[in-house]
Amino acid sequence: MLVQLKKKFYLPLIAMMSVAFFFSCQKNIDHVTPDPTNPQGVTPDLTTRVNSSVSGFVTDENNAAVNGATVNVGTMSTMTDEYGYFEVKNVQVVKTAAVVTITKAGYFKGIKTYAATTDKAAFFRIKLIPKTPGGTISATAGGNVTLSNGLIIALPANGVVIAAGSAAYTGTVHVAVSWINPQAADLTQIMPGDLRGIDTDGYLKGLTTYGMAAVELTGDAGELLQVATGKKATITMPLSSLLSSAAPSSIPLWYFDETNGLWKQDGTATKTGNTYVGEVSHFSFWNCDLPNAIVPLTFTVVNGDGTPVADAYVEIRPTTPNSWSHCGGYTDATGYVSVFVTPDASYSLEIYSNCNSWGNAPDYSSAFSVTTTAVDLGNIVVGTAQTATVTGTITDCGNNPVTNGYIVVQNGWYYSRYPTDNTGSYNFTTVLCSGTTSVNLIAEDINGAQQSTPLAYTLVPGTNTIGNLQACGVANNEFIHYSVDGGLTYHDLVAPGDSLFQSGNGTSSVSYIVGSGNGSPTSNLYVDVAFDNTGIAAGSIQPLINFNSSSIADQPTVTTPIGVNITEYGAVGEYIAGNFTGTVTGSAPGNTPYPIVCTFRVRRNF
Repeated sequence: MLVQLKKKFYLPLIAMMSVAFFFSCQKNIDHVTPDPTNPQGVTPDLTTRVNSSVSGFVTDENNAAVNGATVNVGTMSTMTDEYGYFEVKNVQVVKTAAVVTITKAGYFKGIKTYAATTDKAAFFRIKLIPKTPGGTISATAGGNVTLSNGLIIALPANGVVIAAGSAAYTGTVHVAVSWINPQAADLTQIMPGDLRGIDTDGYLKGLTTYGMAAVELTGDAGELLQVATGKKATITMPLSSLLSSAAPSSIPLWYFDETNGLWKQDGTATKTGNTYVGEVSHFSFWNCDLPNAIVPLTFTVVNGDGTPVADAYVEIRPTTPNSWSHCGGYTDATGYVSVFVTPDASYSLEIYSNCNSWGNAPDYSSAFSVTTTAVDLGNIVVGTAQTATVTGTITDCGNNPVTNGYIVVQNGWYYSRYPTDNTGSYNFTTVLCSGTTSVNLIAEDINGAQQSTPLAYTLVPGTNTIGNLQACGVANNEFIHYSVDGGLTYHDLVAPGDSLFQSGNGTSSVSYIVGSGNGSPTSNLYVDVAFDNTGIAAGSIQPLINFNSSSIADQPTVTTPIGVNITEYGAVGEYIAGNFTGTVTGSAPGNTPYPIVCTFRVRRNF
């Protein structure tokens, strides 16, 4: 397996038909309650701002934690940590549509929208969509790229410009594209926004999606391209056979407005066989949707003794025939959920645990109906047999309470984390995957830069008293220390000032270590190290496969074998460390030799 060390940039403080209009679970939304005297709906208030906090976890397409992604909320930015976790507190956001934007090289933006309420925090799990190359098109001749799933992007001849400045582009157009299946079990994690949109009359609508697509056009030099003014491109959206029979002959097209976090109606697509075909004037995220009226629905998930259940996945599934609206999201820290549903319909409320695979039976389900007025279901009680309450304390290396720390719970590829209070204690309730759930617990001391070794523990229904965990013994400092001139000049990339992480999902033959700088003097630095992961262990020597850095002007190759000495190799969630020296060779015709020296220590992600 190849291991890669990389560096990331920080920005200043960022079969039921399961066609869905999904809304992430949030708080009080009475500011968009429908007006019964105006069946068209409401005009959204995109001016009023409130103080909000938001947190969540970001994963890649393989469900691996994404470290070093930039997260923007309002005017503030932060980065995801080694678990893919982010948190932004006390930031001013638009009340009706607060926007969370995740940016990472090689992926389309992950964007979530929520209705914010003062003193209530939002929580998300976001899965990024890779910018998969779909093909190339001549800008002068035009043409199309076609995916195996039937998604087609067609560009007109001489119809592409450079996005910055709108100058005509005549080279090769590289098309990155991904179809978003409206029936995907993880739709709430991968789609942008919350499937609210603004129609052509300016009214806020809930949307029933028949399919989405993410599209980005770039030039030969990586420059962002767009459709030229006055030109139209064509998008052909696949339509599954399950949905095709009930799909209307034409459907409104909507693009995602990244500024306000809502979809905007723009044009129409026509049903042609098992596809929808429509013209678009630009590319971003596009969506085939039917607009619906919306009704606010709220409730709080608790266990048998009234304790809030945080980070539980909730589905609201329609049971009324031909009612296709369907929403899902996660409870916040207080167990609170707020979603939008279609009026005059019946639903099933289902609560799931955060297990390793989709398709599990719900841990709780109940039926309810809505009319045209807002509904508050009150407390939804998940039985004691389905929940575990976990308590314990964390101390530092000096046996003092850790007041700035947290307990990390690893359940397969799901991570959750819960903070300590001012006595070093934590207390949370979670939904179990089955009668018992095996997890790893890691205690973190942020101030002391220390953590405990992972504790394997089996959660059981009811109370689970962990006792005290000492966040000590495993330094959680991370760094990449390297030179490209034989040791005359060193560059230091350290966390959290820099973003460092191990990349890979454990199934390839390569591991990657990646790092990027934040602020002078490392703000423009990056380093990317790749080495063989086969048979890796502390004390092993792994062949270096690649070394690339912003400190080297060209693309070097490893022409003479270089061994990476692995000095530390803890469990997943602990650390991989090593060092190597050798010479890499720059690209032709210069073939410049670069004597490199490198030591590193980053947290293992796989």
